[in-house]
Amino acid sequence: MDAVPIDPTRHTFAVGVVGGPTVVIDYGGTRFVTDPTFDEPRDFGNMAKLEPPAVPAAGLGPVDAVLLSHDDHHDNLDVAGRQWATTAVPLIVTGPGAATRLGAPALGLPTWDSTEVARADGAGRITVTAAPAVHGPLDGTRDASGHVNAEVTGFVLRAAGLPTVYVSGDNASLAPVVEIARRFPDIDVAVLFAGASRLPTKNQGRPLTLTGPRAADVAAALGVSRVVIAHIAGWSIYSEDFSDVRTAFDEAGIADRIVSSGAGFWSLL
Repeated sequence: MDAVPIDPTRHTFAVGVVGGPTVVIDYGGTRFVTDPTFDEPRDFGNMAKLEPPAVPAAGLGPVDAVLLSHDDHHDNLDVAGRQWATTAVPLIVTGPGAATRLGAPALGLPTWDSTEVARADGAGRITVTAAPAVHGPLDGTRDASGHVNAEVTGFVLRAAGLPTVYVSGDNASLAPVVEIARRFPDIDVAVLFAGASRLPTKNQGRPLTLTGPRAADVAAALGVSRVVIAHIAGWSIYSEDFSDVRTAFDEAGIADRIVSSGAGFWSLL
């Protein structure tokens, strides 16, 4: 299939990366966007954004909901992304801490809680469930709320007649994935934030997001047939690139599950 650019056109089911952790998911004609990062390249001090978004926020058309893993790191919610999400989108689904900080229109879901979103195609409702995530090593330094590095939320999307989709958020651990697989044995598609993000000042420089081998383990544990890799390019904090992830999947014998394409184009359509 020729590469199809992401634009305002809605689809029954489609997944494509805009840049960094920002992914567009069309689901029953409803448009979701993960972790909005729409700034031009800039220095944030402990990290730098190196590439602009492949599609500007205005190029996505109206968006029904944001799936925000967390709000307190610029590589998941930059300045332009925050402004857009809080003023141009009717719903932000996130964790309780982020919802408290952001205010309306954010909805904070504790782990395993769900909310429903109407399908834009009129064929019922979409269930969005908050999934657990660990933003670093299991023995990592915990913040004031008791979470490693920060409170992070993943998501599971389910609706009749559509693939079940898992969005990892900034999870670095296999441990929560084991429980996700037990509760949702029917996940078809995984959007995995990889890149093995590292900061020398955090947790002895150990990965804060999935490494390539761990992403392959997550895909195998979930039994998914299709994987879209995000959060792999465009920021200074990545210690791995897409070729590292592809090598890891190849070594695990599941290279055929990766369907990622270049930023700005649909990986699944």
